[in-house]
Amino acid sequence: MDDSPVDAAEVMTEQRALAQLPVVLALAEAGKLRVSAATRKPSAATVKLLAENLPGGDFYASEAISAFAWPLLLQAGGLADGPRMQLTPRGRAALRKDPALTVKLLWERWLKAGIIDEFSRVDGIKGQRASNVLSALRPRRQLAAEGLSLLGTDEWTATDDLFTQMQHEGMDPVIQRSDMRLWKLYIVDPEYGSIGYDGMHDWDVLQGRYVLALFFEYAATLGLIDVRYTSPVGARGDYADRWGGDFLPSLSRYDGLLAVRLTPLGRLCTG
Repeated sequence: MDDSPVDAAEVMTEQRALAQLPVVLALAEAGKLRVSAATRKPSAATVKLLAENLPGGDFYASEAISAFAWPLLLQAGGLADGPRMQLTPRGRAALRKDPALTVKLLWERWLKAGIIDEFSRVDGIKGQRASNVLSALRPRRQLAAEGLSLLGTDEWTATDDLFTQMQHEGMDPVIQRSDMRLWKLYIVDPEYGSIGYDGMHDWDVLQGRYVLALFFEYAATLGLIDVRYTSPVGARGDYADRWGGDFLPSLSRYDGLLAVRLTPLGRLCTG
């Protein structure tokens, strides 16, 4: 996993997103983008191409976040379809539209019908593919997205403070389908590292990681939130004292997200 930037970086995402969207649409129109027919996830070549061509680049040099998210967002928004990511009539119309309106559409459609479970990108937590382990995705995603309503446009909110506020407001995007299913999730080892043990399934580790994934990979890519972040390696110590935690440099690629701030575009898109 990439370990840059060493120091905290701040990225103002609104203009970045409004510049990136037309580039992604143009690459799709030119037939340059590919996704898996089975999973609809972008190919490695597509991720590399986007990372090299997105205005402002990706958040990390060697860890795909926006380059992974854009093809999924276009598909969820009905702008592109099929393994070759052909633009739909809506996608071709988006080339001529105000990109801010298209971003609003993409966020609304992602909340209703996002292509993947964002939690699947939290690589350090295994066992997610076992049957009936994870909670229903759409209500969980919408509940997590409500956390944006706690943000202001004039000041940064530390992610840990956001977690505390979300819990206080009852915004609890529970990951597991039932408490018994927690035993199927684990870190490193399915027996000794099971998340079912007391003290292994704190809010920050499960719900918090889901919020980080949704906010960093999708809300920030779309320009809804500015982000202050650092290397994910060692950025959060909330898992390190768990069995197997010392084997992992981070629990997810999103661990370095330190603080967020709503953008004017984010205010428009969240009402």
